[in-house]
Amino acid sequence: MNQSQITTLVQGTLGYLDPEYFHTSQLTEKSDVYSFGVVLIELLTSKKPLCFERSQEQRNLATYFISSMKENCLFEMIENRFVDEKNVDELCVVAELAKRCLSIKGEERPTMEEVAMELQRLRKSKNHPWIQPMEEESVSLLSKPLELYHGGDGDTSNQPTLVKDMILSMNFPR
Repeated sequence: MNQSQITTLVQGTLGYLDPEYFHTSQLTEKSDVYSFGVVLIELLTSKKPLCFERSQEQRNLATYFISSMKENCLFEMIENRFVDEKNVDELCVVAELAKRCLSIKGEERPTMEEVAMELQRLRKSKNHPWIQPMEEESVSLLSKPLELYHGGDGDTSNQPTLVKDMILSMNFPR
């Protein structure tokens, strides 16, 4: 047996790691889909993906999110500043998309192309309330730092909407 074996350690940011990659050390195209699903729920909830200050069942945001969706408690998790009777359907679409991205099995996740198409479809919806942002608002959003995890001071009047957060995140990656 003259074969050499390369052993690699799992690397990545906890909370964003694809569970399959964590167990197999094999990255796939669907590994990125899982990580993007975590980013989507991060935007929906304004919570960090992993927080040891939360209870055991809430510590991992992805697991907690999936559990909340199964128990029909989605709107208890979503950041209050996003919930509006006009956008409930859109929030549900984004939440379902995130849930599909977070599937434990990679083959059950959508491709990134499918994810992008779904978000584009949502963005281009004719009845979508965010389709035509005011120029002043766009300039204002781009000139101020985005506070994804607000401190809970109650003032949400100047905070951007969910879709604007996602678009900014796509245009200005971390």
